[in-house]
Amino acid sequence: MTMDMPNLKRLSDFIQAVTKLMDDHDDKQRPPAGIQSLLAELVTHDDWLPEFCTVPHPTFYQQFLLHCDPLERFSLVSFVWGPGQQTPVHDHMVWGFIGMLRGAELSQRYRSNPDGTLTADGEPDRLEPGMVDVLLPAEGDIHQVFNAYDNQPSISIHLYGGNIGAVSRHVFDLSNGQPKTFISGYSSNVIPNVWDRSAGRKT
Repeated sequence: MTMDMPNLKRLSDFIQAVTKLMDDHDDKQRPPAGIQSLLAELVTHDDWLPEFCTVPHPTFYQQFLLHCDPLERFSLVSFVWGPGQQTPVHDHMVWGFIGMLRGAELSQRYRSNPDGTLTADGEPDRLEPGMVDVLLPAEGDIHQVFNAYDNQPSISIHLYGGNIGAVSRHVFDLSNGQPKTFISGYSSNVIPNVWDRSAGRKT
């Protein structure tokens, strides 16, 4: 879906609601109750994501920062998958939620073996629009994500318990399970301006 004037109030309401939950929460290892339902509500609507946060790259999946809490307690990111694109096998080091907005994606989870190798943990999970997946490091958050389509982009909205673009994480070599440290950064140096309420009121 494309739009000239995205409903940024929906995005700002979500950011404010998550901020209030975080203000009353001091467990950095687990998310506060209620966040999953907030994200599920957000991704049931497709009228709020700015166009510049929906543009795929021909080679790489994109990570557009939508908001980062000033204390870096959480960040919200639009992941844009070009046709057939995928991530390496990776972890997160913080809790996370993935809400599917457009298209679909497949998530293959992995479990660590005593010898350090990785084994696929069941079949890939398929996320369709409106669905939310949960990532908890304490319960195993190593996975690989694929755009479920080879002929169209897909977009998922990710909420993390930290500034995910600055978190030191790991990608894994599936042949031996060896980790390699990486910091993802973001795909854009601008974010949506959810604070400007002047549209339609200027004289």
